[in-house]
Amino acid sequence: MEDDLTDEATYERVRSRQWRESTPLTRRGLLGASAGAGLAMTAAPAPPARAAVDRPIVKPLPPDLFVRHGTNAEMRWEAMRGQGHLTPTDRFFVRNHVATPEIDAGTWRLRLWGGGLRGSPTLEEAVEFGYQDLLAMRADTMTAFIECTGNGRTFFTSQQGQQVTGTPWGPGAVGVAHWRGVRLSAVLERAGLTPAAVDLMPRGLDAAYTDQGVDMGRVRRPLPVAKALKDVLLAFEMNGRPLPPDHGHPVRLVVPHWVGIASIKWVGDIEVADRPLFSPWNTRYYRLFGPGHPPEGGAPLTRMGVKSAFELPWNARLPADGVQVLHGRSWSGNGRIRHVEVSVDGGRTWSRATPRGPHPSRSWLLWEYRWRCPGPGEYELLARATDETGTAQPDTTPYNTAGYLFDAVVRHPVTLV
Repeated sequence: MEDDLTDEATYERVRSRQWRESTPLTRRGLLGASAGAGLAMTAAPAPPARAAVDRPIVKPLPPDLFVRHGTNAEMRWEAMRGQGHLTPTDRFFVRNHVATPEIDAGTWRLRLWGGGLRGSPTLEEAVEFGYQDLLAMRADTMTAFIECTGNGRTFFTSQQGQQVTGTPWGPGAVGVAHWRGVRLSAVLERAGLTPAAVDLMPRGLDAAYTDQGVDMGRVRRPLPVAKALKDVLLAFEMNGRPLPPDHGHPVRLVVPHWVGIASIKWVGDIEVADRPLFSPWNTRYYRLFGPGHPPEGGAPLTRMGVKSAFELPWNARLPADGVQVLHGRSWSGNGRIRHVEVSVDGGRTWSRATPRGPHPSRSWLLWEYRWRCPGPGEYELLARATDETGTAQPDTTPYNTAGYLFDAVVRHPVTLV
């Protein structure tokens, strides 16, 4: 087949065709049907889990490291200055739909079921793996970024004058970690994956999510089997230690290069289906809506774009004399960064930044730029990256009502004093 089925946006064409051939429902009708599917799935049994100590996030959130957004916490970029390549776990951003659950690894089970496995087991008949079962399997590692799909959402309004919905993330809903776990492909093989399998539905063990009074069920999102077999990790370690509760303990998915919602935390079961699967998280959410997009939204979002950030506070105040060494990081869902350019005069002129340190293919590039300060005043610093596919950060991001995938060059204000 010519289609690249490791990319869900491409796979959407196949998924839609299969759906049309098997049911009279339209894709617009599917937006409502997917919510109802959530109600059905919430009735399925699950290992016990409870919200941790009655607060949505477990770990400390000191204001010098994080900006809080309800159940979410955004990393402050100045907190990454001098931190090396990886984002320390204590300052890794947190994206929760509801509260972080506390789950006992000793009683946790990963349950695989569905028509894409030998014998087509139901959820009650699922193939089970315990925590120790995964620890006993051959481990694999990867250094990879995870980024919320709405990272940078606030810039749609502040830079482009457009109103959007959702958590008002600045640029800090991203982090790079060293993940260790078991390849999802190995677990699927042991569970009895068959050639008939087309879609997976990993589902988290956090509480059901309610949107405007509608129970959407527990967070879950389909994943093409081709992508699952390519490079997806069932991770149980983060930066050399067991996953903390806020980041998916005991086990989470890591789906490199893709939107963060694909990397389901606290995964408890995975449906392996011989038919296309749908949930609110690939129909109602995580599509592009608004002018220029279909009424039912564009294809499910997959790869993240190209982005850059300075390791500076917003509205930083810096000495006006001498040379300032500016530090930053750039990353892309397409692969490695080829080069980064910096402008210190609001975008009128550009110069190459100097790369530093390692640059794994699923991670970010660290860079620096020496700025001979021109004197006191207010300035805008800009950084734009180009990745190995030739994709560069644009001046503006096409509008969508949910504020997803902001990838334009950010205008970072500083004052020299």
